[in-house]
Amino acid sequence: MAKDRPVYMGPRLRRLRRELGLTQADMAADLEISASYVALLERNQRPLTADMLLRLARTYKMDMSELAGDGGAEQTARLQAVLKDPMFADIDLPALATGDVAVNYPGITEALLRLHTAYREEQLALADRGVERDDAAEAPDPVAESRRFLGARRNSFPLLDDAGEKLAQEVEAAGGLAGWLKAKHNLRVRRLPSDVMAGSMRRLDRHRDAVLLDDALDGASTQFQLALQIAYLEMRRDFDALLKDGQFASESGRRLTRRALASYGAAAIVMPYTVFARAVEARRYDVEALARQFGASFEQTAHRLTTLQKPGQERIPFFFLRVDHAGNVSKRLDGAGFPFARHGGSCPLWSVHHAFERPREVLTQWLELPDGQRFFSIARTVTAGGGGWGAPKIERAIALCCAAEHAHRLIYAAGEAPPEPTPIGVTCRLCHRSQCMARSAPPIGRDMLPEDFRRTHAPFGFADG
Repeated sequence: MAKDRPVYMGPRLRRLRRELGLTQADMAADLEISASYVALLERNQRPLTADMLLRLARTYKMDMSELAGDGGAEQTARLQAVLKDPMFADIDLPALATGDVAVNYPGITEALLRLHTAYREEQLALADRGVERDDAAEAPDPVAESRRFLGARRNSFPLLDDAGEKLAQEVEAAGGLAGWLKAKHNLRVRRLPSDVMAGSMRRLDRHRDAVLLDDALDGASTQFQLALQIAYLEMRRDFDALLKDGQFASESGRRLTRRALASYGAAAIVMPYTVFARAVEARRYDVEALARQFGASFEQTAHRLTTLQKPGQERIPFFFLRVDHAGNVSKRLDGAGFPFARHGGSCPLWSVHHAFERPREVLTQWLELPDGQRFFSIARTVTAGGGGWGAPKIERAIALCCAAEHAHRLIYAAGEAPPEPTPIGVTCRLCHRSQCMARSAPPIGRDMLPEDFRRTHAPFGFADG
């Protein structure tokens, strides 16, 4: 007779009992065992045999797979991702031990994950507060608050990815976004002239049971706005749950973050995680090809690439930046550890600032920072607005950047040996490259050369030593 294989599932058994609203004595009576034995099982001091698993399944009419769960795979992946933080680099953390902690102590694991998220938020907040400001600038910065929230979570929200995948399946079954809105909420989609919309791209008209869209929107924007409306209708509780863990000094910061989460949810509907992640590998991160496949814009697709960090299903981590002609940053998402300056301008040698000279063309560039880190970057211009003669529009440039070791997986770097990288800095005040001709300011803490007659390549001469 085959011997039962013992497994330890104490924390899961405890959660099951609490979900059923039972005491240890109640469960013991149901399973015809002693209450002390239930206590031993929950503390992992006794194994849960196959016979006991079957008894649980029969007693509480549960599927065996539901009882077994995923073996803590997702929690293990999340914990391993957190333990890759450089602050833990000097600690021996075997993968097997990490898995044991995640499976056997899920409460402690969740507590560690929350603490690490809070720690990252506070580190980002300290970086902001560490910059010299005048009294007027001491007011809360809602944009910085929102960026801290997203940055602390690496712009990855598996809760929204899961919800988006489920909604995407329903949308497909309904024949599209408009069909789903009609079937689920009895809302029809109407396109109206811009002057009728009075500056709005999208409005929910409850009186006429309609979603109103500006008819100047192109196909990708129309699809995204409909998905955004669905996200607001279906993911409100998810947004509230995520925002509850955030720290906001202003209501504007909270509102901006809710908008960012809604846009994330819309992207998760238009580009469902599992399908999109497979397509990304198949097309070797070709942003334009992916945009065509999913009916999205270049910017929407590039933005979605930064979110592919779901534990156990990670893809290449990217840094994303969007700038205007003047170099103002309107969007920044960091999943690649790129040390972009939180204040002041970025390096003018980075190709994202030259993309305006070659509109709609993808520019590639290898980069090297002063500390030797190397990255690979693509940049291209994108246009917002327009849609008709005289309609205002704005052109911006976006950049996607990943660590050099991942570049071979991108179609943009395929079949070529990496050229000599462009030496760039984080920002001029922190860059110590003495011969840089593009420098706008000397670095902090370096002495200027005493002579003013010496010809130098750089606009500021300072000692190399």
